Amino acid sequence: MNFLLADTFTASFARLSGADQKAVKASVFDLQLDPSGNGLQLHRIDNSKDRNFWSARVNRDVRLILHKTGDTVLVAYVGHHDEAYAWAERRRIEAHPRTGAIQIVEVRERVEEVAPPATLDLVAPEQVKGRAREAAPLLFAGLDDEALLSIGVPADWLADVRAADEDGFFTLTKHLPAEAAEALLEYAATGKLPVPAPAAADPYAHPDALRRIRPIAGHEELEQALAYPWEKWGVFLHPSQRALVERSFAGPARVAGSAGTGKTIVAIHRAVRLARDNPSAKILLASFSQPLADSLARKLRVLAPETGGVVPRITTASFKGIAEQMYQLEHGVRPRIASEQVLRERLRAAAADLKGFSERFLLSEWINVVDAWGLASLDAYSTVQRMGRKSRLGPNQRARLWPVFAAVRAALAAERYTTWANVFTDLATALDGRAIKPFDHVVIDEAQDLAPAELRFFAGLAPKANDGLFLAGDAGQRIFQHPYSWASLGVDVRGRSFTLKVCYRTSQQIRRAADRLLPTVLRDSDGLEDERRGIISVFEGPPPEVRAFADVAAEGAHVGATIAGWLADGIAPQEIGVFVRTEALVARARDALAGIAGAEAITTGAMSLAKGLEFRAVVVMACDEGILPLDERVEDAADEAELDDIYETERRLLYVACTRAREHLLLTGTTPASAYLADFMQ
Repeated sequence: MNFLLADTFTASFARLSGADQKAVKASVFDLQLDPSGNGLQLHRIDNSKDRNFWSARVNRDVRLILHKTGDTVLVAYVGHHDEAYAWAERRRIEAHPRTGAIQIVEVRERVEEVAPPATLDLVAPEQVKGRAREAAPLLFAGLDDEALLSIGVPADWLADVRAADEDGFFTLTKHLPAEAAEALLEYAATGKLPVPAPAAADPYAHPDALRRIRPIAGHEELEQALAYPWEKWGVFLHPSQRALVERSFAGPARVAGSAGTGKTIVAIHRAVRLARDNPSAKILLASFSQPLADSLARKLRVLAPETGGVVPRITTASFKGIAEQMYQLEHGVRPRIASEQVLRERLRAAAADLKGFSERFLLSEWINVVDAWGLASLDAYSTVQRMGRKSRLGPNQRARLWPVFAAVRAALAAERYTTWANVFTDLATALDGRAIKPFDHVVIDEAQDLAPAELRFFAGLAPKANDGLFLAGDAGQRIFQHPYSWASLGVDVRGRSFTLKVCYRTSQQIRRAADRLLPTVLRDSDGLEDERRGIISVFEGPPPEVRAFADVAAEGAHVGATIAGWLADGIAPQEIGVFVRTEALVARARDALAGIAGAEAITTGAMSLAKGLEFRAVVVMACDEGILPLDERVEDAADEAELDDIYETERRLLYVACTRAREHLLLTGTTPASAYLADFMQ
């Protein structure tokens, strides 16, 4: 007997009360043990067009909706009596005649309203201005039946698709299977239909079916699927994500994609898949910071309960956290890291007689060149490529500078200080000479912020074998690290680099606006391009609101009123995030929340801490001139290249903060406001 869960069930299950959820879990477990449904009072749903729908009684009011064919039982939906029956009466479940994938299809004649006016704008604003007030053009009129069927459009929805214009497009897609809706979105954005997945012999095994229906192999797997049903990524994967999870790579590989496309999902699933494929394998799953590593650990436990023996073999850690552990194993003590103040003092002392170079330049050169690349001699400094540094240094200048940096190294060593870059470099050197590595597979999230020494460390930590090193990251979210060549450090992902194009987290309106902060194409130092055209979001929402106020009090009043409105609309306090540029500005955010019930559960923090988080609604406050970009960073730039990089990273900070929002986004500041706000809405 095949026992399966649909994503329509997990979504409806999450909307029930805690008591009803407990009863539903018991009923589903009973059903898995006895698919005949004895004791659940099964009844065929006679009013449905699909004669395979049955209802099962959970309690006095709640009903499970099952789809039974042959030796297959699919748990399709759960809800209160009338709602559950109405859901089944409006749907049928069948294999698509062209793709072969099992689909949950709305019955066309039972959908009362398909395309009321919506707000999607699929063309540029300047094109809209010149458009005649005539009937809107039909988006898909040029696609014949064969083209529409090839992407999974159900046969009885073909006419509606061809009749869709801009205004009704998103409303229409809500009634279509996900693969069809996404393909139409891509066509509307790019003019091209994607290549469909090949048909599968088993309609439930088709990649498009697996994105919404999961086979359940046993009691533990069912327990996992029911544990946190709102974490739908833990149960269902998009075909493009599944391909990267399951594929084997002969060298380092990378997955890229804009915010919300599921890079972290791929990393977690891949770590679990590698652990399950080899019961003796040890896997490292690492991310930039400890909060992000803790988040990975929580999601890992959802995806692979500890009872399965997988979690204990996957180590989750921050970049610095795993390095500190290994340093202690190597040296028996924790590293004594020199602070920026200590570095400034040692540089000042070493450069007392040096003329022509500012303290700001010396600190930047130390951090971004000498220490970052682990340079230990004049020869090494003389030949290093100072990528991204416009203040060119000839041989004589480098020869004058090197004694300063050598003196700093000696002073730090004499006081038993080290730096994080030095910790990573030393560990990388030690690991390079070892045939046996601590881990069989290394999976890195937020890889765009790896410093050179960190990348060398992880490359040395990973075995030189298939699937040794896998990296997930988005160049558009690089906010902590100067660009450099990965290939120069032996991590060449060319030919093994893939970009995800479907955004699940952020609405079309928010994603499109945020993308204006970044170039259309991001190119790394190895020539790899991250093409941001053609990325699609699978749902729509209200456009972002951007406001500038005369003073902080007026800004705070508007933010408070907006958040109160969100709360009144049913958004929970913990589903709201408020971000500002620096920790010092958090008080300004909290002042805006004063008097709001539940304000203590609203997340407030600096933009740099927004990485990896997700909220239904987000406010980005204090977007003032001089704050974004931050004046003190601009003033501290050592050269033009560093200034350009500061402007770019400040844009990316705003991009990261904005793309934490799923449905609602508000950006505010006081006049004169940041120029980035104008760019955001251009």
